[in-house]
Amino acid sequence: MMNPVAFGGRLVMLGFGSIGQGVLPLLLRHLDIPRERITIVTAEPRGREVAAEYGIAFVEQAVTRDNMRDVLVPRLGRGDFLLNLSVDVASVALMRLCQELDVLYLDTVVEPWAGGYTDPALTPSQRSNYAMREEAVALRDMARGGPTSVTAHGANPGLVSHFVKQALLDIARDTGAPVAAPPPASDRGAWAAIAEGLGIKAIHIAERDTQVAAHPKRPGEFVNTWSVDGFVGEGCQPAELGWGTHEKALPPDGHRHGFGCDAAIYLMRPGASTRVRTWTPLAGPFHGFLITHNESISLADYYTLRDAGGAVRYRPTVHYAYHPCDDAVLSIHELAGRNWELQPEKRLMTDEIVSGMDELGVLLLGHAKGAYWYGSRLTIDQARRLVPHNNATSLQVTAAVLAGVVWAIENPRRGVVESDEIDHARILEICRPYLGEVVGVYSGWTPLQGRGVLFPEELDRDDPWQFRNIRVA
Repeated sequence: MMNPVAFGGRLVMLGFGSIGQGVLPLLLRHLDIPRERITIVTAEPRGREVAAEYGIAFVEQAVTRDNMRDVLVPRLGRGDFLLNLSVDVASVALMRLCQELDVLYLDTVVEPWAGGYTDPALTPSQRSNYAMREEAVALRDMARGGPTSVTAHGANPGLVSHFVKQALLDIARDTGAPVAAPPPASDRGAWAAIAEGLGIKAIHIAERDTQVAAHPKRPGEFVNTWSVDGFVGEGCQPAELGWGTHEKALPPDGHRHGFGCDAAIYLMRPGASTRVRTWTPLAGPFHGFLITHNESISLADYYTLRDAGGAVRYRPTVHYAYHPCDDAVLSIHELAGRNWELQPEKRLMTDEIVSGMDELGVLLLGHAKGAYWYGSRLTIDQARRLVPHNNATSLQVTAAVLAGVVWAIENPRRGVVESDEIDHARILEICRPYLGEVVGVYSGWTPLQGRGVLFPEELDRDDPWQFRNIRVA
């Protein structure tokens, strides 16, 4: 267990849902900071008893466009830390404020103001994660040399970017590829060259949540193991994926954005109604939802190589493939039937979970050994023994939040930084005690296995890793 990291400033936690409540005991365990220097600011009363348990100031106050400065400026100054775990508060506005005030910052997702995920006045491209990420990384120039703002560093996005780097090094080791030492995180071209040299065509963030509650989902209720509002918001955004150079044709409903890095595309349908084939070691092959996530875009961008003329020479296809807990799957099915209008009741599964685990990792496809999954297998019993107020899903997030906070404190003048640009070894060192079993497993799985038996299918058998083979029609 690492020694506590000294932090002399104040810490403001914005938002105190499942992740805020789960990360608080970790912060108190690993940061050397007096409790009176920590303040929770949150829009809901939920979690007040947890704050009281640890003796932390609790302010019930929603942060909006109109009151953001009034609420936060008196509580933040040079050398302080704003830990943003909220929903409905624009991350970019908060990062601008932190640069102005010389305050460290971390969030787990690039969040818009309330309604931004589903605003019908915006085009699908405008309300995509691609657009939100472009707005965030556009702050890099103005923030250069300023206080560190770590954007999108939870489990995914966040931890999975570090899994990808470790997986690449494992594959290189096991195939005899010439990688003498891990490149620094700042040398993105060197990391992309490793991926290209290994023949990586696609990367799935492949996750299967098997946690089960003591009582099942009821009609009219959305049940999940993490934020219901967060899941529904991203599930109603367009399905998005990093678009690789090996792909032969854009999907019929696929579109480019026409601005920014051009590393990703979107489909003209919500992610919660789009499924893809994937694989994890314990679950085996399964269908997951292609939920939009920041890492699908940032990873594709980070692992891009261009020729001397600037044309893209190499890029992998990257996307999330998520099978949430079974009650959440039923909740999504009901949500779709309601034309994406959220159910009147919401339930976050915590104490009522009786069994199960979250198997979260990255699946690297196309290399000499076929497929390689690297990640965390964390059971509900392990999570409860390790850290109070966590389930298996939340602890994978909160451990990564802790690691990102520590890294920012240790590297306070990096400006705006994405997960892919951070030292993966340091993050994994901090997270590993909280991830249960961390494993790497090779597989001969391809999305062609067992296909076309009962019914004919149009498949590209020359290249199993084409997205048309992976997408569920």
